[in-house]
Amino acid sequence: MFLTITTTGSADRPATDLGFLLHKHPDKAQQFSTSHGTAHVLYPEADAQRCTAALLLEVDPIALVRRSRGKGRGGAPDSALGQYVNDRPYAASSLLAVALRSVFASAMKGHCAARPELVTRTMPLRIEVPVLPARGGAALVRKLFEPLGWTVQANPLPLDETFPEWGDSRYVRLALEGECTLAGALRHLYVLLPVLDDAKHYWVAADEVDKLLRAGEGWLEGHPGQRVIVGRYLARRWSLTRQAMERLELERLAESDDVVAEMIDNAVDEEADTEEKPVPLAVRRREAILTVLRSAKAARVLDLGCGQGQLVGALLEEGQFTEIVGVDVSMRALHEARRRLRLDRMPERQSERVRLVQGSLAYTDSRLKGYDAAVLSEVVEHVDPARLPALEYAVFGSARPRTVVVTTPNVEYNVRWESLPAGQARHADHRFEWTREEFRQWAREVAARHGYEVSFAPVGPDDPEVGPPTQLAHFRIHGEGGGNGQGGGNRESGGNRESSGHCESSGHCEHSGNREDSSTSANGKEVGE
Repeated sequence: MFLTITTTGSADRPATDLGFLLHKHPDKAQQFSTSHGTAHVLYPEADAQRCTAALLLEVDPIALVRRSRGKGRGGAPDSALGQYVNDRPYAASSLLAVALRSVFASAMKGHCAARPELVTRTMPLRIEVPVLPARGGAALVRKLFEPLGWTVQANPLPLDETFPEWGDSRYVRLALEGECTLAGALRHLYVLLPVLDDAKHYWVAADEVDKLLRAGEGWLEGHPGQRVIVGRYLARRWSLTRQAMERLELERLAESDDVVAEMIDNAVDEEADTEEKPVPLAVRRREAILTVLRSAKAARVLDLGCGQGQLVGALLEEGQFTEIVGVDVSMRALHEARRRLRLDRMPERQSERVRLVQGSLAYTDSRLKGYDAAVLSEVVEHVDPARLPALEYAVFGSARPRTVVVTTPNVEYNVRWESLPAGQARHADHRFEWTREEFRQWAREVAARHGYEVSFAPVGPDDPEVGPPTQLAHFRIHGEGGGNGQGGGNRESGGNRESSGHCESSGHCEHSGNREDSSTSANGKEVGE
């Protein structure tokens, strides 16, 4: 990963003044430790007429993987390989942006104690980045840099020069030329490098808004591509994007009125806590499932792959659900569910509504027949693909509840989890993760084979580009309609009297025991909650 900054000068304004601004002596080659490797600063040329400072970032891919442990590592072989085989060591990205901020911190802030007069001086600059990811192509590169006064050369790099018919890659060779202060140029790069890559190697938290506004001060407020910059820089986290856009608008209004922003934004009592807390994805998922079950007028419900019993607990809170059965292959998960639900302390009238049983969804089980509804929440992705037909028949063919609700991750949304390395699954136990089209195709085929109708709904924020983080399928037996089922639901499919086999555990995992509420984007748990 490489970047050069070149300036020209004269006898009275030597180009080597660049060394004062960068706080790095032109006669020395220096190196600095970063969290993901080593940054080197050197000067390939340095005299009064021309001076070039180069930043070389050597990314340690092993350190990159180690630091990402516990942040959504996947278990599939291709995902595991993706931790080591990717463009992070070679292409300019948020890794290089963070190195710029770390190595040239004083220069970016506009501090130069030795020569303070240099800080505000504009100078002729040429900045080159040999390999820059550009999701949006050269046109987007020009759209972002040209309004800032740069002359832009963004030449697409071929996928393989030996095979020109393969076309261009998503990378460009970037060269910027213009008159600018060094601090301004560094701040442009710090913000726009990860924007063009459209990804960050670290979790985007609320403090990223402050970083963006500090680096964007003086140029981002009036940039025509402001919405793209803010959205991508903040990893399309809509709550943070909205907050940043509101603050930028406030700065614009304050500047037009020639007052400080605080004088305009004084209508809120800072002592009052009015901030809306984000709703965890696990909670949204349960709410979506409960909405379907209420509309189906289900009374007797199976939670298949119940894990630690979060959904069972939510069902118990509503009187509509008169019988709730939690099923899981893991006895450990069932013990934890029993502890969390406090079944031993629950009033008898309440405890009579719930049962927790061990069972494998790879086998038919007569105990599961005759229920109004069954829920498979974040379960199918834990099953080996070869065993999915067995699960399908056990649920839709043998148990055959009137209503089935299935939720599973949408793999397309994974690019929005900044803590999740590219190409990796959200949880180490996931055997696969489906795109929206793959999930819909599977659901439609299941419905057609077993006489169900199916509809789909998003769970969580529905991103216009990649869809929602969780996708939901609602299956209804043909002719049942939406919400016409009554009460106890003693329906069985005639002739499906299979042996139960319910206590056999054959190595697959219908539920890993820690799916609901266990994931936060870090600490080794599934991201996105």
